[in-house]
Amino acid sequence: MLQIQEISLPITHSDNKLQKTIAEILGLEFNEVKNFTITKRAIDSRKKREMIFFVYSVTVELENEQTVIKSKEVKKNKKHHRIDIVELYTYKIPFVKDGKNTKRPVIVGTGPAGMFSALVLAKAGLNPLVIERGGDVDTRIKDVETFMNTGKLNTESNIQFGEGGAGTFSDGKLNTLITNPRIKYIFEELVKAGAPDAILWNAKPHIGTDKIRRVAKNIRKQIIDLGGEVRFNTLLTDIKIKDKKITDIILNDKEEIKTDTLVLAIGYSARDTYEMLYKRKLNLEQKSFSIGVRIEHKTEMINKSQYDKFYNNKKLGMARYKLVYHSKKNRSVYTFCMCPGGYVMPSTSEDGYVITNGMSEYAQDGENSNSALLVNVEKNDFMSDHPLAGIEFQKKWEKKAFELGENNFHAPVQLVGDFLKKQKSDKIRSVKPTYKPGITLAPLDDCLPDFVVASLREALPKMDMKIRGFAHEDAVLTGIETRSSSPLRITRNKDTLQSNIAGIYPAGEGAGYAGGIVSSAVDGMRVGEMIIDIT
Repeated sequence: MLQIQEISLPITHSDNKLQKTIAEILGLEFNEVKNFTITKRAIDSRKKREMIFFVYSVTVELENEQTVIKSKEVKKNKKHHRIDIVELYTYKIPFVKDGKNTKRPVIVGTGPAGMFSALVLAKAGLNPLVIERGGDVDTRIKDVETFMNTGKLNTESNIQFGEGGAGTFSDGKLNTLITNPRIKYIFEELVKAGAPDAILWNAKPHIGTDKIRRVAKNIRKQIIDLGGEVRFNTLLTDIKIKDKKITDIILNDKEEIKTDTLVLAIGYSARDTYEMLYKRKLNLEQKSFSIGVRIEHKTEMINKSQYDKFYNNKKLGMARYKLVYHSKKNRSVYTFCMCPGGYVMPSTSEDGYVITNGMSEYAQDGENSNSALLVNVEKNDFMSDHPLAGIEFQKKWEKKAFELGENNFHAPVQLVGDFLKKQKSDKIRSVKPTYKPGITLAPLDDCLPDFVVASLREALPKMDMKIRGFAHEDAVLTGIETRSSSPLRITRNKDTLQSNIAGIYPAGEGAGYAGGIVSSAVDGMRVGEMIIDIT
């Protein structure tokens, strides 16, 4: 196929304008361009006061590709568009008929890494067993709603634990900084499972929490139909090791299962599992991460700032942003996991702590937009050189946030204007906080490290210069966000992907090898492929 990139058209373009433009670029008649596919559509709002543009990448199927790409028109247009012949990538999973491995592999966790590792292994005919400490999606939704409405927390079924992992209660963002041929396969599988077709071409794809729940259930069904097994409310409580090889696992402190292949696709909130692995002498190492707050603005304000007079154009959807500020005297501050038209969520999985995260439905039609506003935490900020010291650092500040919120899972909240003036907020103004079970107006200085507070105070006015209204005095800061990534890594061999204990494969974000839904799914697939290769 021919691939054409950087086709820029105004958002007001007619339905057939793209096809017409492709024909002009290739020096063809309109009717000669019949089979083309949009592979990417981005938004260019740099000239938003005049016009906003869609920037397309497409693939075009032609019978005479070689002739067309050598034509004068194409050579001339290559100055403005990247035009190449590309071969479409097809991901293939070999079926294992008579493997040496007689014990089926066990996958711990049903987040993206666990799901896609299990899917690859199931398609290979290895009948994986998938265990998940939390409940299935439907049970989990009820438990989360109960927590949000009453403050009664189920420590095994919540926003962190349960089918689909933490991403189930998120925006379902599929943005990734990695390039990997497996991504196309992942997106296609997500669409087959119920994700919107738009993720195949949208430059900033998202599924939305309402649709990702259905996707998780359908992938689970596919794994089962292929011969796998999925067990909920099943916690990995111990492992048995002999001669530096895994031999057995213990589930819920009572059931013993023999296996020589264990995929650790645990989430970064599985603190009890980390402790068990440390006791069993798996190699763990500290890793830097970030902490901060959630910042909320009116969705309409963000839309106007990003899209100017086109802010309510339905073709554009809700506006996003990604900001970073580099300080010379404090630390860098950046936005993360931006949720247009979304909600700030209670993301704790343990009694006595407050943690926030963001979530959007597919429509992204909430009154507020929010994102994390984060500052890097380095390993030398930890209280010791112990592998689990990052977790202890998180706990210290999460507990302070819980106490500041009056010990009932209410989150401490402060308006941006008051935060910058170093004064406690006395009331909520034009931006209404979305966090449940509730909020308590309190100074956020009391639940964040000094270096985080100083960095945020310096960065907010600077970020306001990039997005008008970002540091609006009524904008809401909700504390605290600590789970942007894992605070440790379960080390593994770069060639075999196994830990120092043979047969144990750390995978995904909780193991320290990914950052988001897509990169976690890719890592899970890589581990699945490695298991197939040695089986």
